[in-house]
Amino acid sequence: MPTVSMTVNGKRVSAEVEGRTLLVELLREHLGLTGTHVGCDTTQCGCCTVHLNGTGVKSCTVLAASCEGATITTIEGLATEGKLHPMQEAFREHHALQCGFCTPGMIMSAVDIVRRKGNDLDERTIREQLEGNICRCTGYHNIVIAIQSGAAAMKQSRPSGAPPG
Repeated sequence: MPTVSMTVNGKRVSAEVEGRTLLVELLREHLGLTGTHVGCDTTQCGCCTVHLNGTGVKSCTVLAASCEGATITTIEGLATEGKLHPMQEAFREHHALQCGFCTPGMIMSAVDIVRRKGNDLDERTIREQLEGNICRCTGYHNIVIAIQSGAAAMKQSRPSGAPPG
C-alpha cells in the first residue's frame, strides 16, 4: 500500500492507504478526526467538508493519495489555543444547529465562503453558496444569521491587511 504524507491541522502525518481510500476515511478511521462526518458518500450533503490547501472540498470525493504534501484543516483544527474560531462561536451563539450532524461541514463551508466572497455577506449570497450543504432538521434561518455574524467577527479578529478566512 502506498504511504501518503500531509499536514493535518498543523501536524505532519503519514499513513498507508489503499488507492481507493477517500480523504474522509483517512481523517476519520486512520487519524481519529471524527468531526468530519459522512452523510451521503455522493458529494450531496456537505457534512464532510474540509479545507484542502485552503479551499473547501467535500472529502468524500477526494482520494487520500491525491493529497500527498497537502495541507488539510478539519473542524478540529479551526479552534486555536482552546478558543473557538469566530465562525464556530457564531454558530453556538445563534443556535445554528439542532442535531449537529451537518454543523462541522456547514462551519467549514462558511469559512470558505468568507474566504471567497469576503466578510460582508448578504442572505442571498449565503443561501446560494450553501447550496451543496444540507441540514435535515433546523432549516437555514439561524445558520444564515450565524454565518453573517461569524463573517463579521472574522473581519474584526484578523490583522489589518490579512486576507479573509
